Amino acid sequence: MTATLVAKDLSGGHAHRTLFTNLNFTVAPGDVVGVVGANGAGKSTLLRLLAGADKPQAGTVTTAPQDAFIGWLPQEHERIEGESVAAYIGRRTGSTQATEAMESSAEALGSGNSADDDRYAAALDHWLACGAADLDERIPVTLAELGLDVGPDALMTGLSGGQAARVALAALLLSRFDVVLLDEPTNDLDLAGLARLEEFVRGLRGGAVLVSHDREFLSRCVTTVVELDLAQNKVAMYDGGYDAFLEERAIARRHAREAYDEFADKKADLVSRARTQREWSSQGVRNAMKKSPDNDKIRRRASMESSEKQGQKVRQMESRIARLDEVEEPRKEWALQFTIGTAPRSSSVVATLNGATVKQGGFTLGPVSVQVTAGERIGITGPNGAGKSTLLRLLLGRTEPDDGVASLGASVAVGEIDQARSQFPEAVPLGFAFEELVPELNQGEVRTLLAKFGLKADQVTSPVGSLSPGERTRASLALLQARGVNVLVLDEPTNHLDLPAIEQLEDALESYDGTLLLVSHDRRLLENVRLDTRWDVHNGQLTEL
Repeated sequence: MTATLVAKDLSGGHAHRTLFTNLNFTVAPGDVVGVVGANGAGKSTLLRLLAGADKPQAGTVTTAPQDAFIGWLPQEHERIEGESVAAYIGRRTGSTQATEAMESSAEALGSGNSADDDRYAAALDHWLACGAADLDERIPVTLAELGLDVGPDALMTGLSGGQAARVALAALLLSRFDVVLLDEPTNDLDLAGLARLEEFVRGLRGGAVLVSHDREFLSRCVTTVVELDLAQNKVAMYDGGYDAFLEERAIARRHAREAYDEFADKKADLVSRARTQREWSSQGVRNAMKKSPDNDKIRRRASMESSEKQGQKVRQMESRIARLDEVEEPRKEWALQFTIGTAPRSSSVVATLNGATVKQGGFTLGPVSVQVTAGERIGITGPNGAGKSTLLRLLLGRTEPDDGVASLGASVAVGEIDQARSQFPEAVPLGFAFEELVPELNQGEVRTLLAKFGLKADQVTSPVGSLSPGERTRASLALLQARGVNVLVLDEPTNHLDLPAIEQLEDALESYDGTLLLVSHDRRLLENVRLDTRWDVHNGQLTEL
């Protein structure tokens, strides 16, 4: 069934804080609407309103037909203890809820109440439409297509991050929603997974609304962009895809700044001229009084008439100022002003692997023979589970090779953002954990630095484990700025960062002149960041590209 979703005069936020107002858009079959904006602008809030999980502060969300199946797949950072892969997929596709509703309505049959018969018929139709009838048969096939060697009975808590990401993708591929709402679907997916996700989104018969910070994914998939602009307190719609949005937004911002500058210059000129006229008028009266000690009526009258004329000019100027069309100054957005602290240069050879091999269960990395020299900038790509993180640990001396030799150079000061964002102990308040790692900064300096990264007092005093992945990533970036490093290791650094922060990270990497090891599936990041060498890791083997 095809369906249309309509948001009309929609306003949303938290408690008494409004994040966006008067949002209007329609999602018709085949439309892919990308929602962009800084963290905290209300992107996930909007998806919750469209899904019916929350009530809007104002406005309405409707579907045609009314019983359209809206699939909302929020970000899930925590896995449910004891939940199997099959149970997870059933929950995420809505099949589990549809089965429970159908079985519950079936129990009421036979009472002679026609309303019970209608409820069962509706529940049965929904159960069939969502694909619950053959879901168990379809799950193993889709898991195999995605290269997962785990079965439906495997526990989600036992999967790696990459495996869990592919199971989440499998749930999406197995779903049969009329309209799908996706919150950060690209996180933790490798290039093959991203390609499969893009194929799915572009092939949808129904509509989709998605939130993503993957610029290449947005460029390839979305047909319309909704921008939630927290700084300007407004929302804007752009047709024509993501790249067209970037161009139109840049033009609109330039025109807004030019319009304000023109208004401000004109107003300043009129105010200056009015001030000059007032000064001339006042000076004329004083001069007349000085030059007419004998109270010459004719000279005094002439001077007063001259002063009145000056006063009239002042009033005309003030009237012109009042008639100016007011142009509001564009408010500056909060920007992550990020630099990477530098340490004295390391030895000319940062790390060396010579025939190094690491064995972990049934997986083997290597043998690998590579050398990292000081100042070299290396991009590392490869599928999830190929051995990229193991390679990093081997290069940094955190994992000993089972065979071969691994050595780390002298005076190496490593700064790192790992995939799990585990630089800080989870049970400790962020501020305290930060002070422990950077003892040369006092409490006030730590709070000031974290505030520059958008982390306010309530987040600084909260346990690290309660922070969102985006907040933890920004705290990790703040740590890089506070410490001096000459070897920078970034493992999927753009996961959970908003678009402005990603752009700031790119700028910081451009000015950083130390050694860089960058692991990423972010295609725009790999294209924009200057790299000397590319390594591809596949099935435990490293190939220099």
